[in-house]
Amino acid sequence: MSVHNKAVNTVRIISAEAIQKANSGHPGICIGAAPIAYELFAEHLNFSYKNPKWDNRDRFVLSAGHGSMLLYTLLHLFGYDVTKEDLMNFRQFGSRTPGHPEVGKTDGVEVSTGPLGQGIGNAVGFAVAEAHLAAVFNKPDFPVVDHYTYALCGEGCLEEGIGYEACSFAGTQKLGKLILFYDKNDITIEGNINSTFSEDVASRFCAQGWQVIKVDDANNLIKLRAAIERAKADLERPSIIICQSHIGYGSPLADSADSHGAPLGVDNLAKTKEFFNWTEEPFEVPADVKALCQRIADRKAEKELEWNALFAKYEKEYPELAQKYKQYMANEAPDFSKIEGLTTFEKADATRSSGGIILNKIAKVMPNIMSGSADLAPSTKTELKGKGYFCPEDRTGCNIHFGIREHAMAAICNGIQLHGGLHALCSTFFSFSDYMKGGIRMSAIMGLPVIYVMTHDSIGVGEDGMTHQPIEQLIALRSIPNLKVFRPCDGKETAAAYISALTEKTPTVIVLSRQNLPQFEKSSLEAQKGAYVLADCKKPEVILIGTGSEVETCMQAKELLEKDKIKVRVVSMPSIEAFEQQSEQYKESVLPSSVKARVCVEAASHYSWYKYAGEYGEIVAMKDFGLSAPASQLFVHFGFTKENIAAKAKISIEKARNRK
Repeated sequence: MSVHNKAVNTVRIISAEAIQKANSGHPGICIGAAPIAYELFAEHLNFSYKNPKWDNRDRFVLSAGHGSMLLYTLLHLFGYDVTKEDLMNFRQFGSRTPGHPEVGKTDGVEVSTGPLGQGIGNAVGFAVAEAHLAAVFNKPDFPVVDHYTYALCGEGCLEEGIGYEACSFAGTQKLGKLILFYDKNDITIEGNINSTFSEDVASRFCAQGWQVIKVDDANNLIKLRAAIERAKADLERPSIIICQSHIGYGSPLADSADSHGAPLGVDNLAKTKEFFNWTEEPFEVPADVKALCQRIADRKAEKELEWNALFAKYEKEYPELAQKYKQYMANEAPDFSKIEGLTTFEKADATRSSGGIILNKIAKVMPNIMSGSADLAPSTKTELKGKGYFCPEDRTGCNIHFGIREHAMAAICNGIQLHGGLHALCSTFFSFSDYMKGGIRMSAIMGLPVIYVMTHDSIGVGEDGMTHQPIEQLIALRSIPNLKVFRPCDGKETAAAYISALTEKTPTVIVLSRQNLPQFEKSSLEAQKGAYVLADCKKPEVILIGTGSEVETCMQAKELLEKDKIKVRVVSMPSIEAFEQQSEQYKESVLPSSVKARVCVEAASHYSWYKYAGEYGEIVAMKDFGLSAPASQLFVHFGFTKENIAAKAKISIEKARNRK
């Protein structure tokens, strides 16, 4: 047996041992796909264990994230800061080796892949970023951006709809430096795939514009090596390498779903060790394997030193471009106060239109923004003017035609953001955000400041009807931890939302109107705090709290109530999440606890508002889906009028006065 094959078996056995010790995990893929992953790490993947974040490293995405132990073992072998103790603490509380890969938790993990298929989308995003940055910065003899993206998936990733979306996009874009390994073992949790996934995967990928390479025996390192070299040589097409493998290979549970999602068991692990003639102590790496992997890792680390030397020469030859590269990679926000006219709006306008103006002003001083849409940029107003569209003929384009692929769009943007050097933004209609929730959730989990622009934000969509009028989407997104949702009332608040999105280390959803809204004289960048007093009086008797288009109606209701000598404060609350992050002192200054009478107004689900309405407050919101009719009629029909808000205010005042 060669030492390379012995190294493969080391990955298999230590992975199985860790899963057995944890009494939890997925040994099947770790054992079956070990030759694929080992061959990639040992012979092809460029990385530096001394600097896992080296800019020009190749990226590896474990889309089949349940096989995390496979990745952790490889990282351990190749010198990353993943210790034997980390492997032994697999899936334990506070460990650095969680059940699925988590970016920021373990050195060498590029992305939290989460649900199946997300990783394929992330990998496509990495490849988009590499291609764009290479086009912007590379010069003859100076390939400062030059690396591949590899991903490993199984049947589940390819069955998920996001996999179809992402791979179709990648083929159309001719992302030749994207290589996908398909660990084809024909098994999922419920058993053989013959009743669930009988399609010709090779033909599917060929039709999508991919190079298709087959390896009939995933245990054959020579065949794997040839396949990877062939894939790397085709820069006009992404490549899929279909590797016929055996789940749980060498164990008594081989080719069985029983090896997928549970430890092998003590007896079966012992028999597996017998099959591979394994005699090492638990979690021990054989000396010759350890020496081999260290030599390989040290050799690969030299690649970074070579790149550093290349960049030093590049910096002398192209100093301005090198400085621009550093600025891209730092991804720092500009000084927004110096952007002329960023918060100046003279006429009523839809916040989607204001948002487009703001975005383009920012993009002039922040050229590393990439903006894409699910075929809706003319409506969402998110096209970066004069900056071209990313395509095989022009990789410098900063706009992306994602096509009608919302779920993949979100995952691809996560990959673009993770790659480094670029700031990702994508847009669609708000009601379609349901298709994106998986990707948005992963943005929040990873703390990626991806910007999601969602327009056509309420029943104000009008004639398109209830299918296109978002109702529950606001409360759904507000419930996601580490995600900020802004629904601004005018241009200045929209600018505040963008400033917040580009300065925070969390994803942001900016929810914008289709219909025109007034520009308020006293609206403010204080909107970044989530809520502030837009209109006030001495000793208010009632507080009207609104978001987005309903702020205008609250302001009208204030005028109506003041005719009846009722003192009113209007609070604009574009972001509940941002407001909740403020000090108790600030929150009390905006919503004094002494004022019990309140009316919360939002043309969406009522569930967000009970906390702020309090015991005596009223809520004007939606408790049903919308209707197909002109927006002006719908707002009247559903009670979003100054008269109704004023009436609700009086009811709340009366309840507060009569409280015990």
